[in-house]
Amino acid sequence: MSAVEGAVVAIRGGLLAVIPTDTVYGLATSPYSEPPVRRLYAAKGRGELQPTALVAADLDLLFECIPELRGRAATIARALLPGAYTLILPNPARRFRWLTGARPETIGVRVPQLAGPGGEVLGRVGVIVATSANLSGGPDPRTLDEVPEEIRAAAVLVDGGELAGMPSTVIDFTGPEPIVLREGAVAAADALRVVGSVV
Repeated sequence: MSAVEGAVVAIRGGLLAVIPTDTVYGLATSPYSEPPVRRLYAAKGRGELQPTALVAADLDLLFECIPELRGRAATIARALLPGAYTLILPNPARRFRWLTGARPETIGVRVPQLAGPGGEVLGRVGVIVATSANLSGGPDPRTLDEVPEEIRAAAVLVDGGELAGMPSTVIDFTGPEPIVLREGAVAAADALRVVGSVV
């Protein structure tokens, strides 16, 4: 079984995989029930009230998962995704409660521009929950060797070579004005300019 196949089987089975993303190495599992996500949080040492992003292979799959993403939220998502952004958007039906942390009325979403083995895994699984494959507060891994041993031991590993090493840019669009929560792989100012032209 190839590493990609092993990761697909693991994620579908609610186990963990480390995959290369468009930014850093990510720790991924199935988003559809709480136990796999708790497994991910435990491996990373992540607090239960911290949110984690829902990552979809394309926009159509994202809208299937959260059909309430209409109007302004859908316009913003279509303007910025796919791309190296994590968008915090309204989640009025409080879907995926085990991903939303302390703010269940919002949800973080990503649709990365992802090729190579990581793109193959995501394309075959469709939707995952993913966070950087580091221990909470640790440096973002650019290579598989930089993923902490505790996480490597708990997951199927997919090597995609050296990555850019900058995490996604995180922008909260749930309020009247956008809030940049993390400047990352792409300039937040570019996103705000694009959104300003379409919203």
